[in-house]
Amino acid sequence: MQRRHRVAVVAADRVDSLDLAIPGQVFGSARSEDGTALYDVIMCGQRPGLDVTGRGGAELFQLTAPYELSEALSADTVIVPGARTDGEPSAEVLDVLRQAHSRGARLASICAGAFLLAAAGLLDGRPATTHWTSAGTLARRYPRVEVDPNVLFVDDGNVLTSAGAATGLDLCIHMVRNDFGAAVAAEVARQVVVAPQRDGGQAQFIVHHEPSDDSGSLEPTMRWMRARLGDPLTLADIAGQAAVSPRTLNRRFREQTGATPLQWLLTQRVRHAQELLETTTLPVEDIARHCGFGTAINLRQHFTRRVRLSPLAYRRSFRQR
Repeated sequence: MQRRHRVAVVAADRVDSLDLAIPGQVFGSARSEDGTALYDVIMCGQRPGLDVTGRGGAELFQLTAPYELSEALSADTVIVPGARTDGEPSAEVLDVLRQAHSRGARLASICAGAFLLAAAGLLDGRPATTHWTSAGTLARRYPRVEVDPNVLFVDDGNVLTSAGAATGLDLCIHMVRNDFGAAVAAEVARQVVVAPQRDGGQAQFIVHHEPSDDSGSLEPTMRWMRARLGDPLTLADIAGQAAVSPRTLNRRFREQTGATPLQWLLTQRVRHAQELLETTTLPVEDIARHCGFGTAINLRQHFTRRVRLSPLAYRRSFRQR
C-alpha cells in the first residue's frame, strides 16, 4: 500500500487558532475516488501547554500537541500557522524548519507564519506574502525577503506563503490541486464550503460598498457563468445576466475577484478542462468544446499558458501521479 502524503502542522507558542485548524480541515477532507484518505495530518507542538490565541493575540486556551516537533522532520509537507510576532522566535522551531527544508520537505506558511520562515532564513531572496497589515513589518525586519502585500498567496516551488488566515484555505487547496489534481481539489472545496479556486495573484482585500439595490454579490452571475462554460459568452451576455452595464460589470469583477469577467471565465474553463482530463477519457477536441474553447488548438494555447503543460502532457502527468 502506498504511503500517504504526510503533512505536519508546526505549532509554535501563541499560535493562532484559525490558522492552526485550517490544514487539518483541508488536507483531512482529501479523498480518492474510493474514499481513501490521501493525507496523514499530524500536529507537532513546541511544548506542552501551548498558548493558542484568537484575533488580536488574545489567549483563548492551551493545548498539548500529540506529536513532538521532531516528528515534522518525517513529513512531506510542513505547515507553519501564524503566531504572535512580538517576541523572539523559538530556536527549536527554527531549527526544525531548516532541517525539514534541507531534507526536501515542502514548507508553507499561513498569515504570520511567514515570520517564522523568514527568521529561519528560508525566505531570503524569495517572493513571499503575509497579511497586508504585517507586510511592512516583515519587509523591514527581513529585508532580504521580497515581500508582496498584494496577493493571496505565493507559490515559489518548495516554499509557499499565504496572506490572511482565510487565504490559508486557498493555499492548502492549491497544494491539494498540485498533489492530486483539480477534481480532488474541487471536491475538497465543496466539503469545506469554499470557492474551488482563487488564484494566488488576486488582491488580498476587496472593496466592499455599502449595501444597496444595485451593488450585490456576483455569486449568482458566477454560478450562471459556470453552468455555461461551453457557450460562447461575451461581455455583453454576462452584463445582461447581471443587469448592469459592461463597465459596471468589469469594475465589480475587479473589486470582488481581482480579474475581469472574461479573465475569470477563462480560468474556470481551464479548471474544468483539468477535471475532464483527470476524470474522463474524452478526446482533447471534445473537452475543448465542452469547456468553451471551440477547438483543440485554442484549448492547448490557453491551457499551456495557465498550467504550463499541454492538455495531453497534463493527462499523462496526472495518471502517473
